[in-house]
Amino acid sequence: MFEFRDPWYLLLLITVPLLAWQHYRSGAGRLPRFKFSDVGLARKLAKSPRQRLLPLLPLFRLLGITLLILALARPRSANAEREINTEGIDIVLALDVSSSMLAEDFKPKNRLQAVKAVARQFIQERKNDRIGMVVFAGESFTQCPLTLDYDVLVTLLDQIQVADNSWDGTAIGMGIVNAVNRLRDSKAKSKVIILLTDGVNNSGQVDPLTAAQIAASFGIKIYTIGAGTRGLARYPQNDPLFGPGYRQIEVRIDEETLQKIAEATNGRYFRATDTQSLKQIYDEIGKLEKTRIEVKEYTRYDELYLYFALAGLFFLLAEVLLNHTYLRRIP
Repeated sequence: MFEFRDPWYLLLLITVPLLAWQHYRSGAGRLPRFKFSDVGLARKLAKSPRQRLLPLLPLFRLLGITLLILALARPRSANAEREINTEGIDIVLALDVSSSMLAEDFKPKNRLQAVKAVARQFIQERKNDRIGMVVFAGESFTQCPLTLDYDVLVTLLDQIQVADNSWDGTAIGMGIVNAVNRLRDSKAKSKVIILLTDGVNNSGQVDPLTAAQIAASFGIKIYTIGAGTRGLARYPQNDPLFGPGYRQIEVRIDEETLQKIAEATNGRYFRATDTQSLKQIYDEIGKLEKTRIEVKEYTRYDELYLYFALAGLFFLLAEVLLNHTYLRRIP
């Protein structure tokens, strides 16, 4: 960015066209004249270098004065710089992928699809936070370690499928322990697990409350979400006699345990009964866990007036020297 520190001096530029007008009216720079009976031969003669340079002398003077006035106005270049300090948050999404997540009480299709859509939006709205992801059913696996590459994270989120019969179940404690392992060496000021489940702990070697105590010892906060409508939910099944169909299943969520997990780690428990409430929960967690960003702006100036002053003096000195030496005129 270019600017003048003292722009009022630019008002002096009005003198430049006045000087040019005065030079023209005074006849300065006009060559002396002699009367001849015939100037035909003289017109055929080519102009000498001196004759060609002579009209430049007043231009040198005007240009020199213009540059000196610009130098008085203190031209300078301004470089705005920003220093950004961030205190990012490390977040691990722990998602239940047990077969009950196929229940179709959430839109657009089932619980898992709704959770993936809302989690995707949550990821895309974060900035400067490392996010990881673990999944759990009867066992727990790391879907993605902590990363700032949100595109890769979203791709891995889209690939999540419901657990098959070989590892189906709900091991909430194992899901927490796996998430803690992702965060325990983190140097972030805030470490968070967002755990979502739609059932009751019935698998794994670690009790959920014991896992919560482990998380608390590492300074990790857990937000728990119970996902599922109240009462009965429609669940798809493939009957060997009648083919694909649906049956009603009872929604059983161990809300008491989820509340205790949250309380033990200074987190909060939420209940999501549909897609809209699930989205509101993730939005609220996003507001509770905001990344601290401190921005300092400062401007560095480079003074340019010396270049204008030297250029102006050069043109004025050139005009004086040429006027008294090479382009000197004798009346």
